[in-house]
Amino acid sequence: MRIDIITIFPDYFGPLSVSLLGKASQRGDIDVRVHDLRRHTDDVHRSVDDSPYGGGPGMLMSPEPWGRALDALLADPPGPGLSPLLVLPTPAGERFTQHRAVEWASRPWLIIGCGRYEGIDARVAINAATRMEVAEVSIGDYVLAGGEVAALVLIEAVVRLLPGFMGNPESPLDDSFAAGKLLEAPAYTRPASWRGLEVPEILRSGDHKAVADWRRAESERLTRERRPDLL
Repeated sequence: MRIDIITIFPDYFGPLSVSLLGKASQRGDIDVRVHDLRRHTDDVHRSVDDSPYGGGPGMLMSPEPWGRALDALLADPPGPGLSPLLVLPTPAGERFTQHRAVEWASRPWLIIGCGRYEGIDARVAINAATRMEVAEVSIGDYVLAGGEVAALVLIEAVVRLLPGFMGNPESPLDDSFAAGKLLEAPAYTRPASWRGLEVPEILRSGDHKAVADWRRAESERLTRERRPDLL
C-alpha cells in the first residue's frame, strides 16, 4: 500500500517511522511519502491560505496549491491504471469507523490531505472527485488545530489491518468494533493480585467455555454502559 500525505508540517509524521508502523515500512508493506504543500506555491512567502469569501474568522486554505499537489501525485501512480482514494479529515465529515478502516485496508493507494486554519476551499474536494474517489471523514465530535493528528489516527487504524502487520493475525478479529463485535471485555495479566485487586477467578479456571461466556457477558455490560448505540 502506498500512502501519500499532503501537509504544511511534514515533521509531524515522525511517529510513522517507529514501532510496528516503522517495521511495516522497512519490510516494504507500506510506502509512506510526505509532501510539503508549500512546494506548490508561487509567491515568496509560500502562502497557502487567504481570507474566506463572505467573511468570518480565520483563514482558509487556497485551492491552487492543493490542485497542483494532487496533479503531481496523479502523475506518479504506484502502478499502471491505479487511482487513489483521497481522504480529507474534517469535523464536517462522515464518521470514521472500523468498517471503513477494513475497507480502506484493501486499497493500494491512499492520499491524505491535512487541512489547517478554517479548513480547505470546498472546490478542492469537488474537483478531486472528478478524478478520484474522495472521502471526507471525522475521527470524532471535536475540533483539532489541523488534520495531521487525524491523519496519524487514520493511518494506524488502516495499516494495522494489513496482512503481516500484527504478530498474531487473529488479534484484529477480537477488536472492539470488529464486524459483529461489541466493546472488548476487560483484560488482565500477572500478577493475579495487585494492590488489593484480584483477577476474576473464572479467567484462572482453565474452563475455555466459561471464559468465553464471561467475556461475552462483560462485552455486553460495557457496551450497554458506555456505547448503547452499538447494541
